Amino acid sequence: MLLLSFVRVRGASEDSTKAMLQKSENKVQPEGLIKQLQQSKHGVNQEVSGFKRRCAFGSWIRENICKTECRLFEKGVREDVCKCGYSKNDHVEEAIKPEDFTGESWDKHRHVHEVPTDAYGDISFGGSGRKSGKYVRVSADTSPEDLYHLLTEQWKLSPPNLLISVTGGAKNFYLKARLKNMFHRGLIKVAQTTGAWIITGGTHAGVMKHVGQAVRDHALSSSSTHGQIVAIGVATWGVIHNRDALVNSEGCYPAHYLMDINGQGRLSCLDNNHTHFLLVDDGTNGRYGVEIELRSRLERCISGKHLGNKVSGVTIPVVCLVLDGGPGTLNTIYNAMINGTPCVVLEGSGRIADLIGQVAGLPMKRVTIALVCQLMKKFFGQEDETLVITWTKMIQDIIRLPHLLTVFRVSEDSHGDMDVAILQALLKASRTSESHCWRRQLELAIAWNRVDIAETEIFTEESQWKSSDLHWAMLSALIGNKPEFVSLLLENGVSLRDFLQDEETLCELYKQLPGCFFLRRLAKRVQSSSRTRGQKFNIRRRTRRRQPETISMTHVCSEVRRLLGSFTKPLYPPPTNRAYHFNMAIEETSTSLSKHQWDSGGPLSEDKVEAQRDPGTHLFLWAVVQSNKELAEISWEQCRDGICAALAASKILKSMAEEICDADEAEAMEELADHYEKHAIGVFSICHNSDEERAQKLLVRSSPFWGKTTCLRLALEANDKSFVAQSGVQALLTQIWCGELSVDNPVWRVMVCMVFFPLIYTGFLVFRRDEVIHRENEKKEEIKTIETVTGSTIRTNSRAFDPGQQHLKPLSSWSRLVCLFSSPQVKFYWNIVSYFAFLFLFAVVLMIDFQATPSVGELLLYIWLMSLVFEEIRQLFHDPDGFGFRKKAKMYIHDLWNILDVLSALLFIIGLAFRLTSELFYAGKILLCIDFVVFCLRLMAIFTISRTLGPKIIIVRRMMTDLFFFMFLLSIWVVAYGVAKQGILIHNDNRLDWIVRGAVYEPYLIIFGDFPSNIDNTAFDIDSCTMNGTDPLKPKCPVLNENQTPAFPEWLTIIMLCIYLLFANILLLNLLIAIFNFTFQQVQDNTDRIWKFQRYELIKEYHSRPAAPPPFIILGHLYLFIRHVVLCKPPVRSKEFNNKLSEIEDEDLLSWEALMKDRYLISTKQEQSQSMERRILDTAQKVTTIADRLEREEEPSSAAMVKRLARLEEQVALSTRALQWIMDNLKSLNPATKEAQSLTSPTTDETPDTLINVSENENGFHVNARRFHYPNSKIRRFPVPEEKVPWEVSFSSYNPTHYASEDSGDHVDGLESEAKDNYRNPGGRTGLRGRGALSQLGPNLNLDLIVTRWRDSERSALEYLAVWDESQRNLAFPGGPVQPDGLLPVTLKKTMGKTLFEKLNAKVSEGTKVSEGYVDDCRNTDDAWVETTVLNIHLDRNSHVMLVSGHGFPQWQEVSSKTRLGSHQRDSLRQVAGLHKIKF
Repeated sequence: MLLLSFVRVRGASEDSTKAMLQKSENKVQPEGLIKQLQQSKHGVNQEVSGFKRRCAFGSWIRENICKTECRLFEKGVREDVCKCGYSKNDHVEEAIKPEDFTGESWDKHRHVHEVPTDAYGDISFGGSGRKSGKYVRVSADTSPEDLYHLLTEQWKLSPPNLLISVTGGAKNFYLKARLKNMFHRGLIKVAQTTGAWIITGGTHAGVMKHVGQAVRDHALSSSSTHGQIVAIGVATWGVIHNRDALVNSEGCYPAHYLMDINGQGRLSCLDNNHTHFLLVDDGTNGRYGVEIELRSRLERCISGKHLGNKVSGVTIPVVCLVLDGGPGTLNTIYNAMINGTPCVVLEGSGRIADLIGQVAGLPMKRVTIALVCQLMKKFFGQEDETLVITWTKMIQDIIRLPHLLTVFRVSEDSHGDMDVAILQALLKASRTSESHCWRRQLELAIAWNRVDIAETEIFTEESQWKSSDLHWAMLSALIGNKPEFVSLLLENGVSLRDFLQDEETLCELYKQLPGCFFLRRLAKRVQSSSRTRGQKFNIRRRTRRRQPETISMTHVCSEVRRLLGSFTKPLYPPPTNRAYHFNMAIEETSTSLSKHQWDSGGPLSEDKVEAQRDPGTHLFLWAVVQSNKELAEISWEQCRDGICAALAASKILKSMAEEICDADEAEAMEELADHYEKHAIGVFSICHNSDEERAQKLLVRSSPFWGKTTCLRLALEANDKSFVAQSGVQALLTQIWCGELSVDNPVWRVMVCMVFFPLIYTGFLVFRRDEVIHRENEKKEEIKTIETVTGSTIRTNSRAFDPGQQHLKPLSSWSRLVCLFSSPQVKFYWNIVSYFAFLFLFAVVLMIDFQATPSVGELLLYIWLMSLVFEEIRQLFHDPDGFGFRKKAKMYIHDLWNILDVLSALLFIIGLAFRLTSELFYAGKILLCIDFVVFCLRLMAIFTISRTLGPKIIIVRRMMTDLFFFMFLLSIWVVAYGVAKQGILIHNDNRLDWIVRGAVYEPYLIIFGDFPSNIDNTAFDIDSCTMNGTDPLKPKCPVLNENQTPAFPEWLTIIMLCIYLLFANILLLNLLIAIFNFTFQQVQDNTDRIWKFQRYELIKEYHSRPAAPPPFIILGHLYLFIRHVVLCKPPVRSKEFNNKLSEIEDEDLLSWEALMKDRYLISTKQEQSQSMERRILDTAQKVTTIADRLEREEEPSSAAMVKRLARLEEQVALSTRALQWIMDNLKSLNPATKEAQSLTSPTTDETPDTLINVSENENGFHVNARRFHYPNSKIRRFPVPEEKVPWEVSFSSYNPTHYASEDSGDHVDGLESEAKDNYRNPGGRTGLRGRGALSQLGPNLNLDLIVTRWRDSERSALEYLAVWDESQRNLAFPGGPVQPDGLLPVTLKKTMGKTLFEKLNAKVSEGTKVSEGYVDDCRNTDDAWVETTVLNIHLDRNSHVMLVSGHGFPQWQEVSSKTRLGSHQRDSLRQVAGLHKIKF
């Protein structure tokens, strides 16, 4: 389809294309894209993909989005203008001469219709910054679901976590500089931190302009587009200036919009700082406010969407932000709060915002008509008598909902953060009587990522939390990458052990990993596992499709083991079904997952698995594999095995960095790996400084949390040279190097005892066991001395019963001898002696005793060589760490000394084969001579153990690399000069050896001072060369003259030699020296660290080497062969490199390490707090705070202070009048109502600030009965302010509508009912006459049934029956109209079921009447009202009640103050609780 459309456009005529371009010069249509594709081949793919997206978007717009057109042209005020506001030319031809509406008058609801929209695409405002956005023209009746789909799916906006609806003055108004800055900063901060959408009117005026400026300031100060603010403008299409530039039926990409502020007149320009525009069209032109209804429906639709995770029951919160504003803003605030939307009013911004700010917090009886009239005159400059009553009623209803109203006062809010006020308003609105309101608040705080709000509003000092209550929050914070919340939850009681007790939780975390390298590797492993398993078990393809394999902990375990290394054991216990996971053995071809890899033998017991589970380790591993530094840092603090965890993280990160292709991501992983290496170094340093012996145990301790490996092994595999180079690690290596000998023994004593070994029995050589016994004896002597002085035996008794105390015995004579010769140090010295003897024998054989028939010395040499070859084979196959042959072979080849060993062995075998052949006898000797050179180079390996020479060998190896690349540069000059010289001097010499000698060898010797004699005539000797090149031992003579002298130009050859010497000898050689110097300086600082790291391999090699030196070592090889191959005995495990501790000892060691880690973390935090960067930030924050306070103090008299003084004056006046009333009553001793009323103003209509004490009780007047909108109708009540509710108060302008609901629809009648004088609502005026939705005039008797029971025999809780009221969105008591026979309402039979209804009907007489009287019901009118009788029927435990399950049927609920009931029913429930003597 795309190809056909493409061809069709290409085939269009050029004239039509030009005409289209001329019609809209400021637009780029999809047809124009084709021309761009033809002109530029470089971006064809991008243009085609963009064209496809725009075509798909245009198709969706035409199918779902419409505009509105007028279908009937009827002359308005002007001849050429219709009543819709558009001119005659703007109408279609059918609208000018309509046939369907002949004789009808224009009606907006009948004479407009919807057609596909013709304005959508991208909008460009031009000017500085080239601001752009997206727009669409929509009908006023467009479904909000379609608009939400447009925003999220078509325009690719992320669903919001918060919706901020900004409303207020539509005309430009002035904001003080400080208030303006606070508004901009607070709005942007709350939008950026929470991921909110901002919705405004979208025009460049009033509050919308201020919002746009805030968005612009953020865009200018922010360098990245990641945190782009979404500002959606919902404006009226008919009032947009220059809207013709936006019109094109094919879409504009972009439409160039011109902001003409000076020429806009009564219209408005779009704000160029908004990002998206919804332009609402109802078919009219020049009429403001068209968008209000669609905007409110869109906001209501968005507020019904689930927040973030669709599983969550929390919906997207909405908040209304008010600045300035007029009557329309008041209506917006009222409707928002009635619908449960919290509002934040910015006091000081002007007009209605200041008016509400003044009355907010006042008692209801003080918010009078007079006060509102006074404030209208103050803030609006005029008072409108027609609006004052309506405004008073609205304002009273607004301040009656304090949990939804927040007034932000700059002078009173010391913190000055408007973003905090907005979020606190939302949390305050959610603090209802719901039992789980805290859960909603916490979900909102997590979604907004505002940990400061959670700390101050949710996790307060008096709140107490269970770990299980916060598990969902922990999961949400981890998946949402909110590390601050993770820390907060851990501080407030979340237990990681309980949280990760179920393996499914951990598996869910891995399934929810963000897009990272580990997740991609995990997905490949899952696919590979699925394919392999399907092939193995011949599973049908249909079955695989129905049950696709997902990520399991087995896949995670395999991938982590691959990154850590095959030498580790699986981190997670094996599944019960081993066959299911057979693919692991297939993939790990280099090693075998036999039973010993899953812990010796059978499956682990539950106790062992639980003991080896560390939730901190699991969470740390999850954070590390996604390279999340913040979460990994928090998790590492919770790990038990901190050093091992840090080194494992370093290994995993470096392994991933080697495999990943993205250089930046790999660099970040390397940095994070170095970070955790520093953590390991810091903790181990503190451990070593505290207790050296325990620190050394930590290095070689087998960690059950990290695959039974050790810290030392992980550090070596991760190439963590800095960690291995620590003094504590080196002390351990030195101790292993010395074996059972003391590290303090001088080398010469060890060498003497190697020859005169009986000296070891004389104390000449100190053993480690002797040192330990000596230290223990010294401790005992010290304790005995202390006990002698103090007279206490507590220490002796405590040590006698110490189970960890081991009493060591001195070594026996045989043990001392074995320990001496099995020491790696002694083995090394014997091997050095043996190697020198071997080289001496080799040299003697090559130079003196190399006969046709091998002599005894030569045979001994071959045996010696064979023992060396066997030793290399043993080293290759010796694998105590379980690397596997592939890994072991790779490690073996990567070592330079092993390469020399392999090379020497190969040369020896080949040379020996040649030597035994008479034809190749001499060639064999040559190979053996070369082999001798290799063996001599191998001798340098003995210096690696030396602290002085070892680092120098590393420098030599680095310089050899530099020299190798330098030779390429030198060879250019050598060959260039040599070929030129040879061509000039010698003519057509065809002897290859002499050509190479003249072109390469002689120029190379010139560098070292061997100058040729044939380039200078004075040194030429014709006898030293041959004329025709016939003498193979002489070079060919140069070209000669007739007088037998060289014919070449002598001046040229000498100049060439000088230039060659200048560059080769002076420039290049000095360059080589400089390179060597640079390498030396660069490597010198690290050579000690590298030498210490490489020292481990030498120590481990000689630790596992047989004790006898070559050639006697072959006996040890024979013993090992018989033991392992013939007898099949397992190798003897050495504890020096991997020591498995007992559970008690391991637990004690980990506890000590955790203490040391805490010390390290504390010291690290102290260093960070004292760092220069931190001090600068703290200083800047203090300066900002001081400047804020100074600015506040410089402001003129605060509005809050004036307000407080006014309140104080009013209270003084009221107190004076009250005292006067008391005095008058005391004088007369007969208080009258009139005197009581003297406390306030006389009750006349002309004095509307009346306060009636007799009518206003403690609970106030009815409220629900005075709501503006009558339920289930379009009727609007007459506004009745609080003071005009009592019938005793005169209200001359009171003219309510008469309404009675009928089946055919709403019925409105302006005439008064005949029976109106017979019925008068006892609660006062309601603003509506007639019976309304009630069944009759006067009281409508109703019954509320409260059925209660005890939950159990112990009376732990009282329960009641409740049903869900869909209209009120809360619980309610089952009830209905009162029956004349005194039985239950018949309507309850359907609700409660026939059986329960009959059982309760029989108990009506036993019920207790709780209350009876007038109820504040929203259906009440002046002539009809509801009176309710509350009846309590209590059931005993023997009464088995079967309830019908399902929505709308009664369910048992606990009697509690947190239950969701209406206000009057909550009071009834409180009385029932009192009857049963329980706390409510």
